[in-house]
This record gives sequence, structure tokens and C-alpha cells, in this order.
Amino acid sequence: MRLDFIRPLYERRGPYVSVYVGTPNGTGRESHWRGVRDRLTMADPATVDALERAAIGPSALFGTHGDVVMAEPLAEPPPRELATWAPLPHVTPMLMQRGENLPHLRVVVDRAGAELTVFGGGSPRTSAVEAAPWPLPKTAQGGWARRRYRNAAGQAWDAAAVAWEIDEQVRRIGTELILMAGDPRSCALLCDRLGTKSADRVTMVEQGSRPDHERDVERALDLWLEGCRAELLDRHRDAAGPVGVARVAHALREGRAQAVLSPGELPQPVWIGGGGTQMSVDAAELRRWGVEEPMRDRADSALARAAAMTDAELWFTDAISDVAAVIR
Repeated sequence: MRLDFIRPLYERRGPYVSVYVGTPNGTGRESHWRGVRDRLTMADPATVDALERAAIGPSALFGTHGDVVMAEPLAEPPPRELATWAPLPHVTPMLMQRGENLPHLRVVVDRAGAELTVFGGGSPRTSAVEAAPWPLPKTAQGGWARRRYRNAAGQAWDAAAVAWEIDEQVRRIGTELILMAGDPRSCALLCDRLGTKSADRVTMVEQGSRPDHERDVERALDLWLEGCRAELLDRHRDAAGPVGVARVAHALREGRAQAVLSPGELPQPVWIGGGGTQMSVDAAELRRWGVEEPMRDRADSALARAAAMTDAELWFTDAISDVAAVIR
């Protein structure tokens, strides 16, 4: 999982209020937030007020100094509601529930053109690359379109234009996977015109009935992610990579960690400073680095910050019992 999207949290100095809610509406809302406030007696009331105003539906909310820095909608209510006040935002529950947010493209191709849906860098976005003179209707944003094949004799569409758009999206959002479905001949025509970087990322998905097709797409995504996770685990084991909070923190501090592998939440305390990679199990070590007043916070919060600030990925897996790192 890339952590670019949480970097704004570390551009603001804490302490942070972190709240996870399946916020009820109507008459239950006031009493619900009264309970949240009871758990945040030490926090800045202005920040809690701002988070309450921002909460719409199940959410993970993070704020400091009276401002909402991030409000992340959750697909479903959190397993347990949380309210914390700490030097760093408590992001691990959100990251675990969100899962690997893989930047990818979904492409449906037929003899009249192609439709691209981009997942990554914001909400899903859909656009059509059309073949004149029979324009294709655009579909609702974010969907995986299933259109009827157009059988116009001699119809030729500009595969180069579609390929250019795909190559551009790969460059722009760092697309790691392209799921392609549709007419086999049209798909082959398109693949022949893709750049090498894009072509290497294509996975073909059979296009059947819509429910079956959606399951096939999700299965293809899951298989790809499992393959990435297994590869990272193998690399870590083959290289006898760092294991444990202290050694992983050291690798992050030196910029040597490509990915952090975590078994889940790591509530044990560590010492941190204001810098993105300033974390240690020993407060004296931080003082030697020039941190005048080390603070205590959760290991998982500190590791998430260090990973985000060093462009390291974060992957959750139950195949390990302690946090580990994959070296670049």
C-alpha cells in the first residue's frame, strides 16, 4: 500500500485527535458524540467540534489545532469505535480497513472504441475513447461498463489514441495493473499499440454476465495483490531483512526500506521526535540526535509516518508475527 495520501497528516504538528465512528444521524448523533467527548477529556475541544461537523456516515477523522486535516469515508462502520489524542494520528485501523488501494485501470474494448475507468489519485473516473462516426455514450462515473459489441462492417477505430490514453494514465498515477476485457481481436489490436511499461501490466479478464464479471475483476485484483505480498515476503526472507520495531525503524531512517510488512496493530510505545523518521525504542538515542523532548506514541503510528515520509509501502499480512522490512 502506498501511503502518499496520508502525508498531509504529517505536515501539521500535533497532538492529533483521531476518531473512528459509524456516525448515527438524527436524534442519536448528539448522545453519540457526547460519548466521544468523554473519551477525549484532554483534547482540544475546538478540534473535536470540527471533527463532529465533518463526520458524515462511517468515517476515520483526524484533526489538530481546531482543524480537520483528513476525513476518510469508510466503506462500512469500523469494527470498534475509537477516539484518541496523541502526538501522531492513529492511522492503522483506517489503513487495515481500507486495504491495498491499488492504482489500476479497467478497460473495456469493442469494435467501436474503448472505455477506461481509472482507480487511483482520487475517486474513480470513467472516460470513453470513441470511434467516429458512431460515438459511444459515457457511463456513470466509477463503473465497469458492459456495452453491446458494435458489428459495423469494416469499422476501424483509433487504437493508437486509446493506447496513448492508457500510457498517459500509467505515467500519471503510477498504474500497476491494467484489467482489460472485451472483443478479443480489439483487445489484441490495442495491446499491440501499448508502450512496453503499459503492456507489461495488462491482465485479461473474461467478460461474462455483469455479476460474474465483477467477481472476476475482484478476483483478478486479489490474486495480483496476493502475488505482490508473497513476492515481498520471499524477498524479505531470502535477504534476512530487518525484523522488530527497532531494526525496521533503523532501516526506514536510513531510507533503505522499500516496504514495511506488518502483522496488524502495534500498540507498544516508542519514542518519537518531530522529524518524519525520528523514532526509537530508546529516548536517549533521540536526544543524541538533537531531539530535546522525546514523546511517546504507538509503534504503528510512528512506523506509518516513517514509511509515508520515505516512500516506503506498507503491507499487512498474517504470515509474520512481528513487523519486518523489505530492503530496497
